[in-house]
Amino acid sequence: MGLRRLLGVVVAAFGVGVSAVPAGSDELTVATFVPPQHHTNTVMFSWFGEELEKRSGGTLTMKLFPAGQLGAGPVQQYKRAVEGVADITFGVSAYTPALFPKTMLAILPGKSESSAEATRRMLAAFDAHLADEYEDVKVIGLTTAAGIGIAATRDMSTMEGLKGAKVVPYAALTTPIVEAMGAVPVQMPVTEMYTGLSTGTIDGAYSTYNNMTPPWNFWDVASHFVTNVPVQHAVIFVVMNRDRYEGLSEAHRAIIDELAGEAASMKLAESFDGADAKSLAIMQQTSGKNYTLVEVSDDERARMDAAVAEGLKVIFADYAERGIDNAEAIYNALNQ
Repeated sequence: MGLRRLLGVVVAAFGVGVSAVPAGSDELTVATFVPPQHHTNTVMFSWFGEELEKRSGGTLTMKLFPAGQLGAGPVQQYKRAVEGVADITFGVSAYTPALFPKTMLAILPGKSESSAEATRRMLAAFDAHLADEYEDVKVIGLTTAAGIGIAATRDMSTMEGLKGAKVVPYAALTTPIVEAMGAVPVQMPVTEMYTGLSTGTIDGAYSTYNNMTPPWNFWDVASHFVTNVPVQHAVIFVVMNRDRYEGLSEAHRAIIDELAGEAASMKLAESFDGADAKSLAIMQQTSGKNYTLVEVSDDERARMDAAVAEGLKVIFADYAERGIDNAEAIYNALNQ
């Protein structure tokens, strides 16, 4: 029996007083590992909670548990939804790549240059190529954090600048691509990248504008932020415990269905792209920071894209060895 259900039994058994709620009311618990002020909480989940309450007349609500209150760290977020530790969880697919091998193909550089672009493409390909990876849950939304640049301690706007550089990619999956571009991939969580850049443990890291400004503050330790690089994506999910979803009333399930999918996914994308836009504005308005904003030229971008194509061949071959023969077809569908 889950903790939330157990507590409900205890309350009933011992007659603990609770505030009166309308008959047939449901409160959904939402677990996220990011702090309360994170843009996914202030944009997406704020919107989601308001819509639940408005559309249900107050009989369907949510309670947010940020900063790992229902379980520390991001790695077990999908499992927490499956097991009902929380009704809804927010997580990153790359922390459990074995669960999402086909979804992970959305991480790879392709046509999408923003969260919104990647989200639309994932939604278009979802039913045909990705849905079977989420059979244990009800999917509320999918999006990406778009790694649109490289925060670096040297100029990496050319293939020569990338050569030998120790660079943190968005996922180990992209190792062949990073190597084809001449760099040395180093796996490191985002929480350690500031120190890594400061100490020289790494020379650069795939990043967003949002990583440059507070709270991450890469602009204190990076001498360059390089844009127009082949964009990598971290795939973000919001999923719901299937039993909890199916146990809701028909009316409440209908509200969830209305909000899930495109509406919630695009709201997630709005939160990530919006945070980047705000951070870029902050970067443009802030003086006294010792870094250079540099854009890869079209000729150098073409060289990088050619290297990406070589790395993709290695990745697709590895997928085939693991029994996923249509990895290239899925990748192409995610880049229509």
